[in-house]
Amino acid sequence: MPSQQATVTDHPRDTRFFGQPGVLANLFGVELWERFSFYGMQGILLIYLYYSAAQGGLGIDEGTATQIVGAYGGAVYLSTVLAAWLADRVLGPERTLFYSAVVVMLGHIALSLLPGLLGVGVGLVLIAIGSGGVKANASSLVGTLYDEGDTRRDAGFSLFYMGINIGALIGPLLTGVLQKEWGFHAGFLAAAVGMALGLVQYTIGRRGLPEHSHHVANPLPAAKRRGYVVGGVVALVVVAALVALGVISAERLANIVIGAVVVATVAYFAIILRDKDVTGVARTRVLAFIPLFVCNAVFWSLYQQQFTVVTIYSDKRLDRDLFGWEMPVSWVQSINPVFIIALAGVFAALWTRLGRRQPSTPLKFGVATVVMGLAFFLFLLMPAGAGSAPLLGLVGILLVFTIAELLISPVGLSMTTKLAPPKYTTQMMALFFLSISLGTAMAGTLAGYYDESSEGPFFFWVGLVAVITGLVVVAMSKPIKRLMAGVD
Repeated sequence: MPSQQATVTDHPRDTRFFGQPGVLANLFGVELWERFSFYGMQGILLIYLYYSAAQGGLGIDEGTATQIVGAYGGAVYLSTVLAAWLADRVLGPERTLFYSAVVVMLGHIALSLLPGLLGVGVGLVLIAIGSGGVKANASSLVGTLYDEGDTRRDAGFSLFYMGINIGALIGPLLTGVLQKEWGFHAGFLAAAVGMALGLVQYTIGRRGLPEHSHHVANPLPAAKRRGYVVGGVVALVVVAALVALGVISAERLANIVIGAVVVATVAYFAIILRDKDVTGVARTRVLAFIPLFVCNAVFWSLYQQQFTVVTIYSDKRLDRDLFGWEMPVSWVQSINPVFIIALAGVFAALWTRLGRRQPSTPLKFGVATVVMGLAFFLFLLMPAGAGSAPLLGLVGILLVFTIAELLISPVGLSMTTKLAPPKYTTQMMALFFLSISLGTAMAGTLAGYYDESSEGPFFFWVGLVAVITGLVVVAMSKPIKRLMAGVD
């Protein structure tokens, strides 16, 4: 089996996809369609939960609805742990990606066809599990296209990130109109069709992926497989029992996910750092990842408010009148992707042009988190009152969201593939997504403290925590960079 290094350096002049390796195009495409379905559904999910039955919704309490959305979002990234394990020990990243995309499609079908809370429960569980598999393995496969010294890596991830946001732009626009004209289930069905299109596209192009994408890095011995299957069944039975007893409830979901992520994170770092094969430079690089993990979690606890607080804000506080027609709430979710599409290429070109002169990864992380905190301060400048906040004002705030996101998210994906020990490539990507999982679940919990009638303190204190966190990481950027041992 050829090594990753050999695979890359054997084709150093592959620039068929906007200067990047040609195989990036297929990964770009499948992630685009998966994000179309994911964000298309999520754009209408929260209002579906708390809208009254007369409005086509389920009439759930608003605070409980934000807990469900936060827990679901956190579970998406938490499931990357399972997906990474399957990729590294059982199926390999390419097959895990394919089967995960199938599960995503089945989840959207369940959400669109099954009634009420049954559809929500079955659909969100399947989508969370499948999306975690797509995210962990698509990003990991992108990382294998570049060797350690290839300065195209950050630019390649920025282009990959653009594909994500093309899907994120189109999804809420379509599902929002369908929800407004034909109801929520029509919007959910559109998400299912989008994922089906993604599967067709990926199936056609999957044979062109490099051979090492099928490689199982650390195969699970056959003698141990039965034990893992039994353990999985026991875990499912325990979860089912806790649900039946009311220990796991909708009101506690986000906090439960936060606890699960913290336990998984500590366990993952302990396993990697205690591995006798992870020594010297590989070990210091994992240690460098720890403060960046914390910073990333804080960043995403604010950024993911787009699907909780910003959605409520758009529904109740935003003037959505467009020349006499009321814009669907979900369309607000397409503002950020427009800016990403416009600016991702700019950032990719900037990092490429600067090359080794660009700011260090820790510095980018710290500045991004500061900028994210400042975006929440901007909400304090918006006029108070129902339906009084100007759309252009929110557009400006989401532009600041976008700048912060482009400083941290594609850079974080790239950084993770560079810091990962060879034995834990996919599982380090899962750790990166665990930081997003933690932040997303915290976003659901934090949203429970939001009250549109007295929102000033919420925006101030949440923004202040992010600014302080970012400044601490900026101050620590040089020591963190030294731990990264030549990776930047």
